[in-house]
Amino acid sequence: MAAGQTATVGEAIVDALRAAGCVFAEEEAALLREASADAHDLAARLARRVAGEPLETVVGWTDFDGVRVPAAAGVFVPRQRSALLVEVAAALVRPGDVVLDLCCGAGALGAALVRRVPGVDLWAGDLDPAAVALARRLLPPERVACGDLWDAVPAGLRGRVAVVLCNAPYVPSDAVAGLPREARDHEPARALDGGPDGLALHRRVLDGLAGPAGWLRPDGVLLTECGEAQAPVLLRLAAARGLVGRVHRDPERGAVAVEVRRSAAGIGQTDAR
Repeated sequence: MAAGQTATVGEAIVDALRAAGCVFAEEEAALLREASADAHDLAARLARRVAGEPLETVVGWTDFDGVRVPAAAGVFVPRQRSALLVEVAAALVRPGDVVLDLCCGAGALGAALVRRVPGVDLWAGDLDPAAVALARRLLPPERVACGDLWDAVPAGLRGRVAVVLCNAPYVPSDAVAGLPREARDHEPARALDGGPDGLALHRRVLDGLAGPAGWLRPDGVLLTECGEAQAPVLLRLAAARGLVGRVHRDPERGAVAVEVRRSAAGIGQTDAR
């Protein structure tokens, strides 16, 4: 194809993406062309994107905190704001520490933490077999289990976990319909819908931490994402189970992470970032 024709094709792709409402049309066009094997493949991918499918699933990957995470239709795409969980965790763990990526999806949080702190003893689990299949492409497959929350965790890790990373769904059920089309129409509802107040799964996660039979080691930590209005509720839910916590915020990314421990040791004042 001549240079002029290539430019014309590129401009047509950008124009089609702009018409579909894609804000970063030039960048998306470049990614689509990079991912495509030939002109027919490119046309098919462009049609999917114009129809509203997330760019990440169209090209087959997304960049998350420096890690190329596999993406596929029907699997939750990690949001950039969730990198706050990884950043907080990286300051808390050392090589050899046991880390659990619960509700791992495609394995983005765990893989990003391993990149930041090589040598952590990472395990992961998710209820969705499609998500587990993706995570097994990114993480050691024998370390990724399919199961319902704590059911996916090897029994031998009880009482040994230094950090639980958990990006459980936290959108209230009646707010799911108001999500952007890309999420609402192309991601599984169970990866978005957190129940009446958005914290249904968080309650179950907290239940696995409380008491002497909990999964955390004595100084272990749960790090989980939620909405701003949900943070004080989540802290109260933790307190009702004998746990203590604080909130980390990153206003630039619109990120809110709640840190929960079994005791007050190591907990300071609410952290604003």
